[in-house]
Amino acid sequence: MPDYFCSLETYIQIVLFLLLQLCFIVQLYYLVSNHSRLAGYKPHHDLPEVLIPVSVIISARNEAKNLQENLPFILEQNYPDFEVVVINDCSYDRSDEVLEAMQLQYPHLKVVTITEHDRFKTGKKFALTLGIKASKNEYLLFTDADCKPASFNWIARMVANFSTGAQIVLGYSPYYKTRNFLNRFTRFETVKAAMNYLSSALNGDAYMGVGRNLAYTKTLFFSAKGFASHMHVISGDDDLFVNQHATPNNTVVEMHPETFTYTDAKTTLASWYKQKKRHAGVGKLYKMKHRRALSFDAVSGFLFYILLILCLVFKFEPLLASGLFLFRLIAQLIIYSKVFKKLDGKDLIWFLPFFDIIYYMYLNVFGLVGAFFKTTQWK
Repeated sequence: MPDYFCSLETYIQIVLFLLLQLCFIVQLYYLVSNHSRLAGYKPHHDLPEVLIPVSVIISARNEAKNLQENLPFILEQNYPDFEVVVINDCSYDRSDEVLEAMQLQYPHLKVVTITEHDRFKTGKKFALTLGIKASKNEYLLFTDADCKPASFNWIARMVANFSTGAQIVLGYSPYYKTRNFLNRFTRFETVKAAMNYLSSALNGDAYMGVGRNLAYTKTLFFSAKGFASHMHVISGDDDLFVNQHATPNNTVVEMHPETFTYTDAKTTLASWYKQKKRHAGVGKLYKMKHRRALSFDAVSGFLFYILLILCLVFKFEPLLASGLFLFRLIAQLIIYSKVFKKLDGKDLIWFLPFFDIIYYMYLNVFGLVGAFFKTTQWK
Protein backbone atom coordinates (compact mmCIF):
# COMPACT_ATOMS: atom_id res chain seq x y z
CA MET A 1 0.00 0.00 0.00
CA PRO A 2 1.42 3.45 -0.88
CA ASP A 3 2.83 5.50 1.96
CA TYR A 4 0.48 8.39 1.34
CA PHE A 5 -2.49 6.22 2.29
CA CYS A 6 -3.16 6.46 6.05
CA SER A 7 -4.08 3.35 7.88
CA LEU A 8 -7.64 3.17 9.19
CA GLU A 9 -6.36 3.57 12.75
CA THR A 10 -4.43 6.74 11.90
CA TYR A 11 -7.40 8.14 10.01
CA ILE A 12 -9.67 7.57 13.00
CA GLN A 13 -7.13 9.22 15.32
CA ILE A 14 -6.92 12.29 13.08
CA VAL A 15 -10.71 12.58 12.97
CA LEU A 16 -10.94 12.26 16.75
CA PHE A 17 -8.34 14.97 17.28
CA LEU A 18 -10.03 17.29 14.79
CA LEU A 19 -13.33 16.76 16.59
CA LEU A 20 -11.60 17.49 19.89
CA GLN A 21 -10.35 20.80 18.49
CA LEU A 22 -13.82 21.63 17.20
CA CYS A 23 -15.39 20.95 20.61
CA PHE A 24 -12.64 23.04 22.22
CA ILE A 25 -13.45 25.99 19.94
CA VAL A 26 -17.18 25.72 20.65
CA GLN A 27 -16.58 25.56 24.41
CA LEU A 28 -14.20 28.50 24.27
CA TYR A 29 -16.80 30.49 22.35
CA TYR A 30 -19.43 29.95 25.06
CA LEU A 31 -16.91 30.75 27.76
CA VAL A 32 -15.71 34.02 26.24
CA SER A 33 -18.80 35.33 24.46
CA ASN A 34 -21.36 34.36 27.10
CA HIS A 35 -19.95 33.71 30.56
CA SER A 36 -17.44 36.54 30.52
CA ARG A 37 -20.32 39.04 30.32
CA LEU A 38 -21.52 37.96 33.75
CA ALA A 39 -17.97 38.07 35.11
CA GLY A 40 -17.90 41.80 34.37
CA TYR A 41 -21.36 42.52 35.77
CA LYS A 42 -21.45 44.97 38.71
CA PRO A 43 -24.65 45.35 40.76
CA HIS A 44 -25.80 48.70 42.08
CA HIS A 45 -24.90 48.88 45.77
CA ASP A 46 -26.87 51.98 46.71
CA LEU A 47 -30.31 51.04 48.01
CA PRO A 48 -32.83 52.47 45.52
CA GLU A 49 -35.64 54.70 46.73
CA VAL A 50 -38.75 53.52 44.92
CA LEU A 51 -42.42 53.34 45.77
CA ILE A 52 -43.91 50.86 43.33
CA PRO A 53 -46.78 48.80 44.77
CA VAL A 54 -45.94 45.10 44.42
CA SER A 55 -47.62 41.77 45.02
CA VAL A 56 -45.43 38.86 46.15
CA ILE A 57 -46.91 35.59 44.85
CA ILE A 58 -46.18 32.23 46.53
CA SER A 59 -47.77 28.92 45.56
CA ALA A 60 -47.58 26.37 48.38
CA ARG A 61 -48.66 22.76 48.64
CA ASN A 62 -48.11 21.06 52.01
CA GLU A 63 -45.57 23.66 53.06
CA ALA A 64 -46.67 24.32 56.65
CA LYS A 65 -43.16 24.07 58.09
CA ASN A 66 -41.57 26.23 55.38
CA LEU A 67 -44.33 28.81 55.59
CA GLN A 68 -43.86 29.07 59.34
CA GLU A 69 -40.11 29.54 58.97
CA ASN A 70 -39.81 31.70 55.85
CA LEU A 71 -43.03 33.66 55.38
CA PRO A 72 -42.46 36.12 58.28
CA PHE A 73 -39.14 37.11 56.69
CA ILE A 74 -41.02 38.03 53.52
CA LEU A 75 -43.91 39.72 55.31
CA GLU A 76 -41.48 41.92 57.26
CA GLN A 77 -39.54 43.19 54.25
CA ASN A 78 -38.19 46.73 54.32
CA TYR A 79 -40.64 48.08 51.75
CA PRO A 80 -43.57 50.46 52.24
CA ASP A 81 -46.21 49.16 49.83
CA PHE A 82 -46.62 45.44 49.21
CA GLU A 83 -48.92 42.51 49.75
CA VAL A 84 -48.11 38.82 49.94
CA VAL A 85 -50.49 36.43 48.19
CA VAL A 86 -50.12 32.78 49.23
CA ILE A 87 -52.01 30.17 47.26
CA ASN A 88 -52.71 27.20 49.54
CA ASP A 89 -52.84 24.61 46.78
CA CYS A 90 -54.78 21.55 47.97
CA SER A 91 -52.66 21.17 51.10
CA TYR A 92 -53.56 18.46 53.61
CA ASP A 93 -51.02 19.37 56.28
CA ARG A 94 -51.29 22.30 58.73
CA SER A 95 -50.81 24.98 56.07
CA ASP A 96 -54.30 26.43 56.59
CA GLU A 97 -53.73 26.79 60.34
CA VAL A 98 -50.34 28.45 59.84
CA LEU A 99 -51.72 30.90 57.30
CA GLU A 100 -54.79 31.75 59.38
CA ALA A 101 -52.61 32.55 62.38
CA MET A 102 -50.30 34.73 60.27
CA GLN A 103 -53.21 36.66 58.79
CA LEU A 104 -54.09 37.84 62.28
CA GLN A 105 -50.60 39.30 62.67
CA TYR A 106 -49.99 40.51 59.11
CA PRO A 107 -52.93 42.32 57.47
CA HIS A 108 -51.07 42.50 54.13
CA LEU A 109 -51.14 38.69 53.81
CA LYS A 110 -53.81 37.41 51.43
CA VAL A 111 -54.59 33.69 51.20
CA VAL A 112 -56.17 31.95 48.21
CA THR A 113 -57.28 28.40 48.96
CA ILE A 114 -57.67 25.66 46.35
CA THR A 115 -59.44 22.45 47.35
CA GLU A 116 -58.80 19.05 45.79
CA HIS A 117 -61.25 17.85 43.18
CA ASP A 118 -61.56 14.20 42.19
CA ARG A 119 -61.95 14.87 38.48
CA PHE A 120 -59.90 18.03 38.12
CA LYS A 121 -56.24 17.89 39.09
CA THR A 122 -54.61 21.27 39.53
CA GLY A 123 -50.96 22.15 39.06
CA LYS A 124 -48.69 25.02 39.98
CA LYS A 125 -49.60 27.06 36.91
CA PHE A 126 -53.28 26.96 37.82
CA ALA A 127 -52.45 27.99 41.39
CA LEU A 128 -50.24 30.88 40.25
CA THR A 129 -52.90 32.07 37.82
CA LEU A 130 -55.43 32.28 40.64
CA GLY A 131 -52.89 34.10 42.80
CA ILE A 132 -52.14 36.62 40.06
CA LYS A 133 -55.85 37.26 39.53
CA ALA A 134 -56.31 37.77 43.27
CA SER A 135 -53.39 40.20 43.52
CA LYS A 136 -54.17 43.91 43.55
CA ASN A 137 -50.95 45.30 42.08
CA GLU A 138 -49.50 45.55 38.58
CA TYR A 139 -46.02 44.44 39.58
CA LEU A 140 -45.57 40.81 40.63
CA LEU A 141 -42.65 39.20 42.46
CA PHE A 142 -42.48 35.41 42.69
CA THR A 143 -40.78 33.01 45.06
CA ASP A 144 -41.48 29.64 46.70
CA ALA A 145 -42.52 28.70 50.21
CA ASP A 146 -39.20 26.98 50.86
CA CYS A 147 -37.21 30.10 49.93
CA LYS A 148 -35.85 32.79 52.23
CA PRO A 149 -34.57 36.15 50.93
CA ALA A 150 -30.99 36.99 51.81
CA SER A 151 -32.04 40.33 53.29
CA PHE A 152 -34.99 42.55 54.18
CA ASN A 153 -34.19 44.62 51.06
CA TRP A 154 -35.08 41.84 48.62
CA ILE A 155 -38.34 43.44 47.46
CA ALA A 156 -36.88 46.94 47.25
CA ARG A 157 -33.95 45.94 45.06
CA MET A 158 -35.93 43.61 42.79
CA VAL A 159 -38.82 46.01 42.27
CA ALA A 160 -36.53 49.01 41.61
CA ASN A 161 -35.77 47.50 38.21
CA PHE A 162 -39.33 48.18 37.07
CA SER A 163 -38.61 51.91 37.28
CA THR A 164 -36.41 51.47 34.19
CA GLY A 165 -39.39 50.30 32.14
CA ALA A 166 -38.57 46.60 32.41
CA GLN A 167 -41.38 44.04 32.33
CA ILE A 168 -39.32 41.03 33.47
CA VAL A 169 -36.69 40.94 36.23
CA LEU A 170 -34.49 37.85 36.54
CA GLY A 171 -33.13 37.12 40.01
CA TYR A 172 -30.95 34.35 41.39
CA SER A 173 -31.75 31.63 43.91
CA PRO A 174 -28.84 29.58 45.30
CA TYR A 175 -28.94 26.65 47.68
CA TYR A 176 -27.76 26.62 51.26
CA LYS A 177 -24.32 25.06 51.73
CA THR A 178 -23.75 21.68 53.34
CA ARG A 179 -20.74 19.41 53.16
CA ASN A 180 -22.13 16.38 51.33
CA PHE A 181 -21.32 15.53 47.71
CA LEU A 182 -24.87 15.89 46.34
CA ASN A 183 -25.21 19.38 47.82
CA ARG A 184 -21.93 20.51 46.29
CA PHE A 185 -22.83 19.21 42.86
CA THR A 186 -26.37 20.62 43.04
CA ARG A 187 -24.92 24.02 43.89
CA PHE A 188 -22.36 23.69 41.09
CA GLU A 189 -25.08 22.83 38.59
CA THR A 190 -27.18 25.76 39.83
CA VAL A 191 -24.27 28.18 39.39
CA LYS A 192 -23.54 26.86 35.90
CA ALA A 193 -27.19 27.16 34.88
CA ALA A 194 -27.32 30.70 36.27
CA MET A 195 -24.15 31.57 34.36
CA ASN A 196 -25.90 30.56 31.17
CA TYR A 197 -29.28 32.22 31.58
CA LEU A 198 -28.08 35.40 33.30
CA SER A 199 -25.26 35.92 30.80
CA SER A 200 -27.67 35.41 27.92
CA ALA A 201 -30.02 37.96 29.43
CA LEU A 202 -27.17 40.45 29.78
CA ASN A 203 -26.40 39.79 26.10
CA GLY A 204 -29.99 40.69 25.21
CA ASP A 205 -31.19 37.12 24.62
CA ALA A 206 -32.90 35.93 27.82
CA TYR A 207 -34.22 32.40 27.52
CA MET A 208 -35.27 31.42 31.04
CA GLY A 209 -35.76 32.49 34.63
CA VAL A 210 -36.19 30.71 37.95
CA GLY A 211 -39.52 30.96 39.76
CA ARG A 212 -37.82 31.08 43.14
CA ASN A 213 -36.79 34.64 42.31
CA LEU A 214 -38.57 36.20 39.36
CA ALA A 215 -40.66 39.30 38.73
CA TYR A 216 -42.85 40.49 35.89
CA THR A 217 -45.87 42.70 35.26
CA LYS A 218 -49.48 41.65 35.37
CA THR A 219 -50.05 43.37 32.05
CA LEU A 220 -47.44 41.16 30.38
CA PHE A 221 -48.97 38.05 31.96
CA PHE A 222 -52.50 38.70 30.72
CA SER A 223 -51.48 40.09 27.33
CA ALA A 224 -49.58 36.83 26.79
CA LYS A 225 -52.66 34.84 27.94
CA GLY A 226 -50.77 33.61 30.99
CA PHE A 227 -49.56 30.02 30.79
CA ALA A 228 -52.17 28.99 28.22
CA SER A 229 -49.68 27.91 25.55
CA HIS A 230 -47.94 25.46 27.89
CA MET A 231 -50.57 24.69 30.53
CA HIS A 232 -50.37 21.03 29.50
CA VAL A 233 -46.74 20.87 30.73
CA ILE A 234 -46.37 20.37 34.48
CA SER A 235 -43.26 22.57 34.78
CA GLY A 236 -42.30 25.77 33.01
CA ASP A 237 -44.28 28.40 34.90
CA ASP A 238 -41.00 30.30 35.11
CA ASP A 239 -38.61 29.38 32.29
CA LEU A 240 -41.18 28.80 29.54
CA PHE A 241 -42.92 32.07 30.35
CA VAL A 242 -39.63 33.96 30.15
CA ASN A 243 -38.53 32.06 27.05
CA GLN A 244 -41.66 33.02 25.19
CA HIS A 245 -42.00 36.64 26.27
CA ALA A 246 -38.54 38.05 27.10
CA THR A 247 -37.07 40.56 24.66
CA PRO A 248 -33.82 42.56 24.67
CA ASN A 249 -35.79 45.63 25.75
CA ASN A 250 -38.16 44.27 28.42
CA THR A 251 -35.86 42.04 30.51
CA VAL A 252 -33.22 42.97 33.08
CA VAL A 253 -31.01 41.11 35.55
CA GLU A 254 -30.75 41.81 39.29
CA MET A 255 -27.69 40.26 40.91
CA HIS A 256 -27.12 42.13 44.18
CA PRO A 257 -26.40 39.60 46.98
CA GLU A 258 -29.26 41.08 49.01
CA THR A 259 -31.71 39.88 46.36
CA PHE A 260 -30.73 36.21 46.47
CA THR A 261 -33.39 33.81 47.73
CA TYR A 262 -31.98 30.74 49.45
CA THR A 263 -33.47 27.29 49.74
CA ASP A 264 -32.41 23.78 50.79
CA ALA A 265 -31.11 21.43 48.11
CA LYS A 266 -32.44 17.91 47.78
CA THR A 267 -30.71 15.53 50.17
CA THR A 268 -31.24 12.19 48.42
CA LEU A 269 -30.54 11.02 44.89
CA ALA A 270 -34.16 9.90 44.50
CA SER A 271 -35.60 13.32 45.35
CA TRP A 272 -32.95 15.06 43.24
CA TYR A 273 -33.71 12.81 40.26
CA LYS A 274 -37.46 13.43 40.63
CA GLN A 275 -36.86 17.19 40.62
CA LYS A 276 -34.57 17.12 37.59
CA LYS A 277 -36.87 14.76 35.71
CA ARG A 278 -39.72 17.21 36.27
CA HIS A 279 -37.64 20.05 34.81
CA ALA A 280 -36.06 18.04 31.99
CA GLY A 281 -39.05 17.96 29.66
CA VAL A 282 -39.41 21.73 29.50
CA GLY A 283 -36.31 22.51 27.43
CA LYS A 284 -37.75 20.92 24.30
CA LEU A 285 -40.39 23.66 24.25
CA TYR A 286 -37.86 26.51 24.19
CA LYS A 287 -37.46 28.58 21.05
CA MET A 288 -35.44 26.78 18.41
CA LYS A 289 -32.46 29.14 18.64
CA HIS A 290 -32.23 28.54 22.39
CA ARG A 291 -32.57 24.77 22.05
CA ARG A 292 -29.82 24.81 19.46
CA ALA A 293 -27.48 26.92 21.59
CA LEU A 294 -28.04 24.83 24.72
CA SER A 295 -27.62 21.59 22.78
CA PHE A 296 -24.33 22.73 21.22
CA ASP A 297 -22.99 23.59 24.66
CA ALA A 298 -24.14 20.31 26.23
CA VAL A 299 -22.95 18.03 23.41
CA SER A 300 -19.65 19.84 22.77
CA GLY A 301 -18.80 19.84 26.48
CA PHE A 302 -19.55 16.15 26.82
CA LEU A 303 -17.67 15.19 23.64
CA PHE A 304 -14.71 17.36 24.64
CA TYR A 305 -14.04 15.15 27.65
CA ILE A 306 -14.78 11.89 25.80
CA LEU A 307 -12.47 12.78 22.91
CA LEU A 308 -9.78 14.03 25.30
CA ILE A 309 -9.79 10.70 27.12
CA LEU A 310 -9.64 8.77 23.83
CA CYS A 311 -6.67 10.84 22.61
CA LEU A 312 -4.81 10.22 25.88
CA VAL A 313 -5.64 6.51 26.03
CA PHE A 314 -4.58 5.85 22.44
CA LYS A 315 -1.63 8.25 22.77
CA PHE A 316 -2.52 10.33 19.73
CA GLU A 317 -1.06 13.82 20.13
CA PRO A 318 -1.33 13.55 23.95
CA LEU A 319 0.64 16.76 24.52
CA LEU A 320 -1.57 18.80 22.20
CA ALA A 321 -4.71 17.25 23.66
CA SER A 322 -3.49 17.99 27.19
CA GLY A 323 -2.65 21.51 26.09
CA LEU A 324 -6.22 22.11 24.88
CA PHE A 325 -7.54 20.82 28.18
CA LEU A 326 -5.23 23.05 30.23
CA PHE A 327 -5.96 26.11 28.10
CA ARG A 328 -9.71 25.63 28.59
CA LEU A 329 -9.26 24.94 32.30
CA ILE A 330 -7.20 28.10 32.82
CA ALA A 331 -9.78 30.17 30.91
CA GLN A 332 -12.52 28.63 33.05
CA LEU A 333 -10.65 29.43 36.25
CA ILE A 334 -10.10 33.05 35.22
CA ILE A 335 -13.77 33.64 34.35
CA TYR A 336 -15.40 31.23 36.80
CA SER A 337 -13.53 32.59 39.81
CA LYS A 338 -15.29 35.95 39.31
CA VAL A 339 -18.68 34.50 38.44
CA PHE A 340 -18.70 31.85 41.19
CA LYS A 341 -17.88 34.54 43.74
CA LYS A 342 -20.79 36.68 42.51
CA LEU A 343 -23.14 33.68 42.71
CA ASP A 344 -22.08 32.57 46.22
CA GLY A 345 -20.20 29.54 44.95
CA LYS A 346 -16.54 30.48 45.29
CA ASP A 347 -15.83 27.32 47.31
CA LEU A 348 -16.94 25.22 44.32
CA ILE A 349 -14.14 26.47 42.07
CA TRP A 350 -11.83 23.91 43.65
CA PHE A 351 -13.95 21.08 42.24
CA LEU A 352 -13.17 21.97 38.62
CA PRO A 353 -12.87 20.03 36.37
CA PHE A 354 -14.32 17.03 38.25
CA PHE A 355 -17.80 18.56 38.60
CA ASP A 356 -17.58 19.97 35.08
CA ILE A 357 -17.29 16.46 33.66
CA ILE A 358 -20.25 15.25 35.72
CA TYR A 359 -22.20 18.36 34.75
CA TYR A 360 -21.94 17.68 31.02
CA MET A 361 -22.82 14.03 31.54
CA TYR A 362 -25.83 15.16 33.56
CA LEU A 363 -26.97 17.56 30.81
CA ASN A 364 -26.94 14.86 28.16
CA VAL A 365 -28.56 12.19 30.34
CA PHE A 366 -31.41 14.42 31.44
CA GLY A 367 -31.76 15.74 27.91
CA LEU A 368 -32.65 12.19 26.89
CA VAL A 369 -34.86 11.74 29.96
CA GLY A 370 -36.78 14.87 29.06
CA ALA A 371 -37.28 13.67 25.51
CA PHE A 372 -38.77 10.30 26.44
CA PHE A 373 -40.32 10.61 29.90
CA LYS A 374 -43.23 12.72 31.08
CA THR A 375 -43.93 13.94 34.61
CA THR A 376 -47.53 14.57 35.67
CA GLN A 377 -47.14 15.85 39.24
CA TRP A 378 -45.51 19.11 40.35
CA LYS A 379 -45.37 18.42 44.08
